[in-house]
Amino acid sequence: MLRERFTADMKEAMKAGEKGKLGAIRLIQAALKDKDIEARGAGKDPLSDEEILALLQKMVKQRQESITMYEQGGRTELAQAEKDEVAVITSYLPQQMDEAETKAAIEAAIAETGAASMKDMGKVVAALRAKYAGRMDFAKASGLVKDLLPKG
Repeated sequence: MLRERFTADMKEAMKAGEKGKLGAIRLIQAALKDKDIEARGAGKDPLSDEEILALLQKMVKQRQESITMYEQGGRTELAQAEKDEVAVITSYLPQQMDEAETKAAIEAAIAETGAASMKDMGKVVAALRAKYAGRMDFAKASGLVKDLLPKG
């Protein structure tokens, strides 16, 4: 489970004096704790590994947006700090699918769901999220789903 890995890696980073890695892992654990509290308030179970992967992807995306803004503003030291956090967070994500794998997965999901038009896009994306959480960039995948679904 990912939760145990975070704890073990945090202890390792503490012992090795890796402040950057330690800070990034603490950020992950804080975000995870917030989501667990939110889920408990809604009467749900703590986050599953798939949901944790989705949370990590969201954290990476937020940091990539920050990097762009910092670089545009000439704040290279802040951009570098964000890049360091991204490196730690992505180390917990599975290998990302390339475009060919993504396209094949989308075609399979369209066939499985019986999607016949743009109205079925939600079904296709939901099937992809269930199967490929943490491995697929869903922002890019949505565009591909639109391209591959029959128009009309």
